[in-house]
Amino acid sequence: MIISNRRITGLAVGVIAELVEEIAPLWQERHQARLTSRPRKRAVGAGAKHRLVFVDRLLATLVRALRHADKAAV
Repeated sequence: MIISNRRITGLAVGVIAELVEEIAPLWQERHQARLTSRPRKRAVGAGAKHRLVFVDRLLATLVRALRHADKAAV
């Protein structure tokens, strides 16, 4: 499992689990607010199909942010 591979993010599984626990409800709330804040332009189910679940998105964001932070520090 990619989450258990500390070499990818440099973070322990417990830290990632805490991040998911803290951020997931906020992300879900914001996502639902965006969906309901404007009138629908497409039918339900139309549009892009996200292939990454929330945890995968969080990991991708962390890896990208950590890599860019390393380049900025050099």
